[in-house]
Amino acid sequence: MTDDLFHTGVSLADKAIRTVAVYLTVAALLRIGGKRGIAQLNNFDFVVMLLMSNVVQNAIIGPDNSLAGGLAGVVILMAVNAVVVRFAAAVPMVGRLVEGSPVVLARDGHYLTSALRRLGVRQADLDVTIQLRGGTTVADTSLVRLEPGGAVLVRLRPEEETAERGDVQELHTRLDRIERKLDALSRTGGSP
Repeated sequence: MTDDLFHTGVSLADKAIRTVAVYLTVAALLRIGGKRGIAQLNNFDFVVMLLMSNVVQNAIIGPDNSLAGGLAGVVILMAVNAVVVRFAAAVPMVGRLVEGSPVVLARDGHYLTSALRRLGVRQADLDVTIQLRGGTTVADTSLVRLEPGGAVLVRLRPEEETAERGDVQELHTRLDRIERKLDALSRTGGSP
């Protein structure tokens, strides 16, 4: 029984080469395939991700069902990812190559249908995101942009932005100052 746990079916070097090759291939395919992050995955994307993980499993571990082999594959995968992420953060050109650049999806209240089509993003999905950010429709926005990490940035037109607690507090402070000045002026007999 312990032989099944610790006896790996392939060498550590073979497992490392397999893991790095699969990691780079999947990362490249995801980079080419689109920018949507986990939060923006539709049902079809989710099915593909699940199936992809099952398909590449054997490519990573090879003919190895041992515990040690599986753990080695996970450790190598995590190490490769950590190196790539840190390298991409340290070298901006590599970061842009790995993650890409932002893509504008809507500008000045209008969707850019060519960008939506190219990325496979539905207007209905962006409408929900806009509503979650305080807008009603795309007409309320000055900019909607898909960031490299998959987040959607929504900038509302200034007249559509809602006040936050700090904004309201600042207005209260200003009104209090104005009232104090008016009271002081009325007591001294001066005109405002």
